[in-house]
Amino acid sequence: MPQTLSQDARDRAKAVVAPLRAALYDFEGEAVRAALKTAFAPDAAVRLAFPFEDLAGPDALFENALRALHGAFADLERRDTIVMAGPTEDGQVWVGCCGYYAGAFTRPFLDIPPSGHFATMRYHEFYRIEENCVVEFQGLWDIPELMRQAGAWPMPPQLGRAWYAPGPATQDGLAIVNRDDAHAQASFTLVTSMLDGLSKFAGGGVEAMRLPDYWHPRCSWYGPFGIGTCRGIEGFRNWHQIPFLNGMPDREGTGGKGGFFADGGYVAVTGWPNMRATISHDGWMGIAPAGQKITLRSLDFWRCENGMIRENWVLVDLLDVYAQIGVDVLARMKEFNKARTGC
Repeated sequence: MPQTLSQDARDRAKAVVAPLRAALYDFEGEAVRAALKTAFAPDAAVRLAFPFEDLAGPDALFENALRALHGAFADLERRDTIVMAGPTEDGQVWVGCCGYYAGAFTRPFLDIPPSGHFATMRYHEFYRIEENCVVEFQGLWDIPELMRQAGAWPMPPQLGRAWYAPGPATQDGLAIVNRDDAHAQASFTLVTSMLDGLSKFAGGGVEAMRLPDYWHPRCSWYGPFGIGTCRGIEGFRNWHQIPFLNGMPDREGTGGKGGFFADGGYVAVTGWPNMRATISHDGWMGIAPAGQKITLRSLDFWRCENGMIRENWVLVDLLDVYAQIGVDVLARMKEFNKARTGC
């Protein structure tokens, strides 16, 4: 059960990162750098998607990642679609932001060739707040989404639809309503009960998971590029769950590495990593079942509606998964670029 947190306390936590969000919307280098220094503790733990990995505080986040992204998108802007805050079961207070970076993709980023067109890259970013300061950051960027838009796709075809993930259908992700603890607790219980049901597959199969008890019949599951977007329970099962369970039947949580928190009808989970598994069978993303042991970083958001899960935004660090099994996706993509550029 998550601890209680007043609406005012949730808003104060969100206010810590509000100036940074504003600076990233109208990206100007020095303004972003200053906002990072104001919001973050100098020794904050900073964890970003592969290939950035652990970075030495906010300065390194700016110099190694945000500056490079701005170099590829001179008119870079950040567009949040969900901003939520709440306490985990152990009392940590987190702010979770879902949205996308956008702009004209005119210069290479991580050797991804520029499209010259408007492009987007979804992010899920989490900020742990202590004493009005960010002390930990976890962020996943859907870098494969840029690869797809640039026409330089180095991974197997995805089963779900390659589609831009929209904001909440209710359009309330930036102004979450009905935020009392009882509502947040109901949302938290719904999502964690659903996940507990998923764990019963090994012993009882599909029926034991009781998906219709938790998922709205018109649910939408917005996965990362490489897996794709799915519609409805059947879409979720066919294009994500069945391949995932078939390929890694021994998957399990890492225990203590992730924390759930809720805000109104929204639930989120941190985790670095929050799952471990063995790729022991065929089925998941075309990866050969060679018994590779991996961990997965997944930062997720759910929106609950009338006691059912209606939308789920999921980002998994797929480039990190491939790196663990010895596949350098960025190097493979660079080989495509040779033919494209004549190099």
